Amino acid sequence: MFYQTIDTHVHFWKYNKTRDAWITEDMKVLQQDYLPEHLMLNLKRNGVDGCVAIQVNQEEVETRFMVELSKTHDIIKGVVGWIDLRADNIDEKLVSFSENSIIKGYRHIVQAEPDDFLLRSDFQRGVHALTQYNYTYDILIYPSQLKSALGFVSKLPDQKLIIDHCAKPDIKNKNMDDWKKWMREIAQSQNVYCKVSGLFTEAHWKGWAASDFYPYLDVVFEAFGIDRVMFGSDWPVILLSGIYVQWKSLLEKYMETFKQEDKEKFFGLNATKFYNL
Repeated sequence: MFYQTIDTHVHFWKYNKTRDAWITEDMKVLQQDYLPEHLMLNLKRNGVDGCVAIQVNQEEVETRFMVELSKTHDIIKGVVGWIDLRADNIDEKLVSFSENSIIKGYRHIVQAEPDDFLLRSDFQRGVHALTQYNYTYDILIYPSQLKSALGFVSKLPDQKLIIDHCAKPDIKNKNMDDWKKWMREIAQSQNVYCKVSGLFTEAHWKGWAASDFYPYLDVVFEAFGIDRVMFGSDWPVILLSGIYVQWKSLLEKYMETFKQEDKEKFFGLNATKFYNL
């Protein structure tokens, strides 16, 4: 069976010092433009056929920017954009954007919100509205928000949900007990998937060892099972702590004893199915 290798988590931006204030002085490598043409060679060298572009800024113009990029760069197989899910006219907005079939889902930067943000009724109403359009929702949170994420998930049994970056465990300080408990609980909901991405930057930047990640990978693969995990790089943010080939190679090494069909699910088939690529 032919399958495409998909990187489910990349970002593109034209660097703007004011708008991109989250890129601090210790992140100088990110203080420049990152566009599809800068990623294409990386993907090719690593045997990756395409990617899902994920929002960075909470502006509708960002969603349109990614849609426009997809028209001229066929490596972009899907877009996860941003709209104000709390808006009273959410259905109107969704209808408007649904004309762009490249849009597969939406995300909100919940990690920057209060811990109980996901439990707010106006936000849940907006995510619930995604279901009828078959849109996905990416959950971007810190471990401290997993408890409220569990309540959020319980209210949305028919919505396709995916946890970005394994909920950003504290690999740097080897903290995992609470994270592991909540991840195992949330994984019991069969509509929730997990993106194995963004972990390099949760470890000691450029001072990590492959073994630092294995206990966390064990938890995720065991809790979610091979049908609900997928590969992502978090390029270009990954560059703070390593390079593309290091992350993909680390995951390939971790999975070297897995069956070939399971590797294909993780590196492409699950993403194609989840995001309707």
